[in-house]
Amino acid sequence: MAQITQAAIERVLRDVRDPRSGACALDLGTLDAATVRDGVVHVAIATDRDRAERIRPLIAEIEATLTREVESATGASVILTSHRAPAAPAAPQGGGGHRPLNLGARPPGGAQPAGPLPPNVGLVIAVASGKGGVGKSTTAVNLAVGLGLEGLRVGLLDADVHGPSLPRMMGMNSQPEVRDGRLQPLHGHGITAMSIGMLVEETKAMIWRGPMVMGAIGQLLSDVDWGELDVLVVDMPPGTGDAQLTLAQKTALAGAVIVSTPQDIALLDARRGVAMFEKMRVPVLGIVENMSYFCCPNCNHRTELFGHGGARAEAEKTGVPFLGEIPLLADIRASGDNGAPIVIAAPDSAAGKAYRALAHTVGGALRRLLEKKRGK
Repeated sequence: MAQITQAAIERVLRDVRDPRSGACALDLGTLDAATVRDGVVHVAIATDRDRAERIRPLIAEIEATLTREVESATGASVILTSHRAPAAPAAPQGGGGHRPLNLGARPPGGAQPAGPLPPNVGLVIAVASGKGGVGKSTTAVNLAVGLGLEGLRVGLLDADVHGPSLPRMMGMNSQPEVRDGRLQPLHGHGITAMSIGMLVEETKAMIWRGPMVMGAIGQLLSDVDWGELDVLVVDMPPGTGDAQLTLAQKTALAGAVIVSTPQDIALLDARRGVAMFEKMRVPVLGIVENMSYFCCPNCNHRTELFGHGGARAEAEKTGVPFLGEIPLLADIRASGDNGAPIVIAAPDSAAGKAYRALAHTVGGALRRLLEKKRGK
């Protein structure tokens, strides 16, 4: 058996061929990345959309061959990443067959027709922010678990590829299994969850360019066995770029929750987030004001460190619902670090009640959308 090296992976990609055309994966694209975690080989192949459809039928055989023929491999997972321009054929073995990504590759601009929902998933919603550092992932985790406490069947997808925090915040340390070519999400705190952080080492930097991020998000949507869900909550990367557009293109988003802090600079970015989803014809379910105020744990004195009420005013200005205020408390940070969302760890705390109220409000809107979808 071959060692886990780029040459060994490329050899498998050449050996597995389409029986009709004789083409292999490296005739149709290039090896853009390969990582190994706990013996599982994760491979990204860059190609264009048309050639991706020709590679897709080969993926199951590639994964099985990598597992069988590469020494110490206990499993394999292959994702496809897209470029606008066709990918050039791989260079011959020994000739440096790793071609740099096209930095100018971007999906076509403007709103695109929404893709299909993942199988057996009722609704998909995004939790987004115009900038980082506003507590978006903490809000997404507690919202998802809170929706589960509301009686909904919930999945949580961590699409923040460069900064995946879901495994730590949910206390999920296991690696997902691959069954019949589909990743099995992990279960915890009443919901199912999947993150790119479950597939790579926690300390490994995800040095991926735009097309690879877009391909990974698409595959986490389509190649994960989510099971029967009422709602899939997607924790988006901060900003208004490729990842957001990819999600809107890949699936029919039922809505977006925008997270902001009260200060003006954060609200400017929240405004851009609202505008982005409106341009993509995605309903904005509302704005959440995170870090709204600080309560001293000793005397309960309330201090508005970053101002207060800015998100409510911005919601009124943009004509979208205001979903509530989340306090800034050390317990929220501690619960995330300890792998137990505060809606579970301290449901009667001020933060636990605030997140439960948020989940109740959003859950009511989602139930109405589900009833409308099902024709009730």
